[in-house]
Amino acid sequence: MSEQTKSQFPTEMVDIPSKGKLYPKEHPLSSGKVEMRYMTAKEEDILTSRALIKKGTVITELIKSCLVDKRLDVDDMISGDRNALMTSIRITGYGSDYQAECECPACGEKGKGDFSLLELPMKELEIEPVAEGANLFEFMLPLTKKKVHFKFLTGKDETEIQTIMERRKKQGWSADSLVTTRLQHSIVAVDNIKDRNKVNTFIKNMPARDSLALRKYIDRNEPGVEMKSW
Repeated sequence: MSEQTKSQFPTEMVDIPSKGKLYPKEHPLSSGKVEMRYMTAKEEDILTSRALIKKGTVITELIKSCLVDKRLDVDDMISGDRNALMTSIRITGYGSDYQAECECPACGEKGKGDFSLLELPMKELEIEPVAEGANLFEFMLPLTKKKVHFKFLTGKDETEIQTIMERRKKQGWSADSLVTTRLQHSIVAVDNIKDRNKVNTFIKNMPARDSLALRKYIDRNEPGVEMKSW
């Protein structure tokens, strides 16, 4: 595509919730901003592709198609950054108005609600990684006092988890192992031990109190777009 043709497509700079802190200095995402092309009919084809829907790669392909810098690997982005880009694509494609079914927290009654995607708050990264430009954080488990190094899940991690869960469902697994599966993809090391067999064994036997504390800490600090309205 010629430079003249490229210039005919409107673009915008999108701030990502991680502020670029989780990517190396030489990485294009380290600036904390991503240039995105407006959604077109081409992207609508992606949204309705049965093949991509079946594979579960619609979101990845949609973001990839709208990226101006094709060096970026969508699968390496953390989920919160991907969600911010998806929100931007939705706004440029169909506008900021969004209707969704919601439930009253007081009475439990359900109804339709109109929301503006432009008003969704962005939860930026507040905690510091253990090393500059690394998606790696530290947390001390309250009960076992083990030091855990964890990462925020990426697009690749989310796809792998989805594949694992679907495979187990087809195999007739009755137990829901989503908690341990997600922890196995999040936890990188326990007391500096990185051996996957040992780490996975610890996760399966982790006290519920430690598991809950870690998951709450990750959820509280994971950068992203707050998909809720009060």
